[in-house]
Amino acid sequence: MASSPARVATMPDATFSDASAPGFRELGVSAPLVRALERAGIVRPFPIQEATLPDGIAGRDLLARARTGSGKTLAYGLAVLSRLNGTRALPGHPQGLVLVPTRELAMQVIDDLSSLAEGCELRTRLIAGGMPYTSQIRAIERGVHLVVATPGRLVDLVQRGSIELDQVRITVLDEADQMADMGFMPVVRQLLDLTKPGGQRLLFSATLDGDVDALVREYLRDPARHEVDAPGAAVPTMDHHVLVVHPADRQAVTEQIGARPGRTIFFVRTQAGADRLADRLAARGVAAAALHGGKSQSVRTRTLKSFRDGLTPALVATNVAARGIHVDGISLVVHVDAPADPKDYLHRAGRTARAGESGTVVTLISPKQQREVARMTSKAGVSPQVQRIRPMDEHLVAVTGAREPSGVAWVPSKAAPESPASGARRPVRGSQHRQPRTAGGQGRGRSDRRGAGRTRPTGR
Repeated sequence: MASSPARVATMPDATFSDASAPGFRELGVSAPLVRALERAGIVRPFPIQEATLPDGIAGRDLLARARTGSGKTLAYGLAVLSRLNGTRALPGHPQGLVLVPTRELAMQVIDDLSSLAEGCELRTRLIAGGMPYTSQIRAIERGVHLVVATPGRLVDLVQRGSIELDQVRITVLDEADQMADMGFMPVVRQLLDLTKPGGQRLLFSATLDGDVDALVREYLRDPARHEVDAPGAAVPTMDHHVLVVHPADRQAVTEQIGARPGRTIFFVRTQAGADRLADRLAARGVAAAALHGGKSQSVRTRTLKSFRDGLTPALVATNVAARGIHVDGISLVVHVDAPADPKDYLHRAGRTARAGESGTVVTLISPKQQREVARMTSKAGVSPQVQRIRPMDEHLVAVTGAREPSGVAWVPSKAAPESPASGARRPVRGSQHRQPRTAGGQGRGRSDRRGAGRTRPTGR
């Protein structure tokens, strides 16, 4: 049973550590990992990494809260890999486990960590739904040091007898609040009970209340607690705008925003709404694609790659993309349908202004929604500029870079689907910034709910 956190380290709201702050080597990161970071141009830790790495590498249970895009993936990843450095992979018995709520986040984490792990001769594996069982089982049988998994698929493999967790001595719960929101806590508890007694637990979450707090009390022992910013703290490089638009002008305004230069994510409520908007944008000449839980995993992987590569600069998504999806250079997030609550707002908004970059968040509303949206943004801790706009008016163009679409229908290329991520070695990318920038990480989407029901989340 856990006791109360021993200490709280609350750091100022900042994107980068001070230039005079300790580097990764001074924080205790193993030498092979430091060299791998240097090869990737990662030269300075972010505040969440600076705060948590010493305790994590020392083997202490850890409770950390930081907003999306703050570098949490490397904060726990470097601690786990440093502690596993020099160990031998045991067939069927991983020694490290990262639990995440969704396939997209699992894919992001494995991408961020696999190249670093390779520098330490550590093997990693992605275990998630929507992908073949056979390759996952064979990799586990050969032996891996670290598994990154969604709860549903992992418990499925445990029940099949394909993996044993009794040698897992380091367990990370990433985005614990979303796992609670999605109803995963019974499965998470089941998996934690199977790990090695006395093992280290690292819990990272945007919020630390409700079921997350109960999990902390039950499973963490005298944890060090670190908070790098307050819940809902404003991101200094992110601008927030509420654009009040007449319903008759809404379609034209959305199309004009879609025609802007740069990467844009449009968030809508439903899968059907995402498909309709993507089709409408494409018909008007905007390179756009839809991303939601109704798409096959291969289509979702291909869609994200096209968006990441800039071939499809407009992505229309349900909340499946609000957590766990990190793509560099997203300069605008548009809530076409206003989010349901402050947490959804913040996680959608967190797709932009990541790791020190600047970004803009726009919410399109009708005049009747003003009071409701004002309450929601206030609870989210942001103070947006509110302005009534018309198609292609001066304010719309100034805020979003809107342009008139060409009107010539855009047709996607017939590129072959990319194989789903499987833990194969890839270059460090995304949240690992090239010099002179620093290390970040994160990322969210639909999860595999096998073993935990079949409810599809509305919400990285």
